[in-house]
Amino acid sequence: MTTMTSTESPPSTPTILGTYKRAPMTFVRGEGVELIDADGKRYLDLASGISVNALGYGDAGIKQAMLTALDTGLVHVSNLYRTEPGEELSQLITRDSFAKSVFFCNSGAEANEGAFKFARRWGRATGSDAKTGILALRGSFHGRLFASLAATDRPSYRAPFRPLAGGISICERDLHVLDAALDGEMIAALIVEPVQGEGGVRVLEKEFVRELRRITAERGIALIFDEIQCGLGRLGTFFAHQSFGVTPDIVTLAKPLAGGLPMGAVLVSEEIAATIKPGDHGTTFGGGPLVATVALEVVRRIADPSLLAAVRENGEWFGETLRGIGKRTGKVRAIRGMGYMWGMDVVEKASDVIERGWEAGVLIISAGDHTLRLLPPLVMTREDLARGAVLLERILN
Repeated sequence: MTTMTSTESPPSTPTILGTYKRAPMTFVRGEGVELIDADGKRYLDLASGISVNALGYGDAGIKQAMLTALDTGLVHVSNLYRTEPGEELSQLITRDSFAKSVFFCNSGAEANEGAFKFARRWGRATGSDAKTGILALRGSFHGRLFASLAATDRPSYRAPFRPLAGGISICERDLHVLDAALDGEMIAALIVEPVQGEGGVRVLEKEFVRELRRITAERGIALIFDEIQCGLGRLGTFFAHQSFGVTPDIVTLAKPLAGGLPMGAVLVSEEIAATIKPGDHGTTFGGGPLVATVALEVVRRIADPSLLAAVRENGEWFGETLRGIGKRTGKVRAIRGMGYMWGMDVVEKASDVIERGWEAGVLIISAGDHTLRLLPPLVMTREDLARGAVLLERILN
């Protein structure tokens, strides 16, 4: 195996497996809400690493948390032992929530897989061996592992990997259809993204979500909220379900949780937690002392009422600004979203607009062939949002 010194350039032929179509630039640094490529060009980030970098780049608090963790010499000890950061994080994240327990893992897909297992364990313990079904909604995205992929409504993602995990179905976002499908004898859980990110940034109606809560509660079905992309401050409340006025039985989190380090979490109610026994689930790396120390810093910062208020107020302003762009350009079919999570349906291919954004120095991602997805860092000011809106209008024209 050859070695490369720090002064040599990366190999010209990519050796990373081609599961992503990557942009042509190489990023070498980040500052605030901007990324900087190898040529020194700056890009305003309206993507946040797909809703991950809530506190932007080069954040002093995250850096200090990493250094603090490294000073202990504990990067990993496994979940056979307790560590102070993990215990403290579990208490902090459940303190003001419905949940009495949390399971830490490494990603959003893992969190959803764990949630499905916990729901089935609870279903069997409180119902019968037949109470194992999982329902998801049309337009959903819950991950790319076998069970989470079975709950993901993207046929092109699913088809090459069939057969997927059984006992998981996708239903229309229609109360009449769901009322018939939600059989309390057979269904253990319904999983819902209150704002469907990959599915086009579709905000579910509050009354629809509240009715789902009523039905599932009456029939003894666990309601899982997938807040992996829309939770942890993105909608202007710490948990996404707080924006909808409902209390779920399970919540899954990931993306911004550990400031870009790999971490996911499954929050469960006291009733569900009571059915989980040692050996029912596990993780080697989940909730280790390094990632938990960083997550403590991130969670404390995101939970700051002043930050959440800014996301709500600036998000409302940003939405109105995007609607103005749509009216002026005539290139926009629809605008959807809330907080710092917005989708813009455009008349051309979203990929064409995104590539023009690279040239203009702004980073945007898609949520479908004709939908732009805007996920700015939660620390982005109104001035930078305005700068992003100017760049967006320019590339649309």
